[in-house]
Amino acid sequence: MKILALETATEACSAALNIDGDIRERFEIAPRGHSELILPMLESLLTEADISLQQVDALAFGRGPGAFTGVRIGVGVAQGVAFGADLPVLAISTLAALAQATDAVQVLAAIDARMDEVYWGSYRRDKSGLMCLQGEECVAAPDATPMVSGEDWLGAGSGWGVYGDSLRARHAGQVSGVVSDALPRAAAVSRLAVAALVAGEAVGAEQALPVYLRDTVTWKKIR
Repeated sequence: MKILALETATEACSAALNIDGDIRERFEIAPRGHSELILPMLESLLTEADISLQQVDALAFGRGPGAFTGVRIGVGVAQGVAFGADLPVLAISTLAALAQATDAVQVLAAIDARMDEVYWGSYRRDKSGLMCLQGEECVAAPDATPMVSGEDWLGAGSGWGVYGDSLRARHAGQVSGVVSDALPRAAAVSRLAVAALVAGEAVGAEQALPVYLRDTVTWKKIR
């Protein structure tokens, strides 16, 4: 199975090629360079593996939540590449990729959403090594993030760097460590995408849609 993946929803820009579990990745922290970097990253991975885009089984991308521009770049590139090569697309949660990129068993993933809020999701690793969402992803104030059960959670992501005190107070006694510089990576997206492809979650390129979370919350409030 060959999965080509990309993740551009945060300040990190990355691409990965997963061939039967053997993963090659390109990764760079470049807050304003995603649009220039991502296509050359994808092309270099294919060249290095000596395969064509048409030999790939599916294209996976980080669907957000994250920075608006970064998410849009990821969706746009995924749609364009997939349309051109007639590839199925797999939309993978950026929060899930953030959690997957750690070595922890259970993760409280938080990405700074600005406006004194975080994009939030809690994940536990299953027997196959993949992170599974507990509850729902959301956008929330740090002191109103959904509660979790148990201890020994790892706090991961930029939200912990910006709002660490509030998040630690909210989840007092449950967080055993924090990695505030943890970032979602395309390699993690590719691992999650393999299971998603097997589960029949691939869609056509026109259905490669972003997830912002904040838009959904705003709509619910107005309604």
